[in-house]
Amino acid sequence: MRIEIPEEKKLVHEIRMPIRWGDMDAYAHVNNTVYFRYMEQARVEWITSLGYDVAPGKESMLMINGFCNFYQQLSYPGELILKTSIGTIGRSSIDIYTSMSLTTMPDDIVAIGGATMVWVDLITNKSAPWPQHVLDKLR
Repeated sequence: MRIEIPEEKKLVHEIRMPIRWGDMDAYAHVNNTVYFRYMEQARVEWITSLGYDVAPGKESMLMINGFCNFYQQLSYPGELILKTSIGTIGRSSIDIYTSMSLTTMPDDIVAIGGATMVWVDLITNKSAPWPQHVLDKLR
């Protein structure tokens, strides 16, 4: 089953990331779990580019759901382009999408995945509405 990616989304961040030798498994291709690590790193770099710390404090953006649609196998050596986009902003959540392509074929998507992120009050451990300072940066 593939998750449908909405057409309407806003590109917010782009990074390049090398494929490491240790990312491969016994079948000599990048293990499927590593694609999630690539997306995680792209999200972390986007969040920190907004000026936020990903270390826990009193409130934070936490992932509550994740998925990945795989289109092509990857192997070492190589370098990825990871593009992070955001979808509709809800009261306390947002869907974030990350597309992956090789720098040698930037127009060919090798995988695309996403995560639903929720703003959480870490004292009460409950979701909370987006603070205005976060909404200002997301919009």
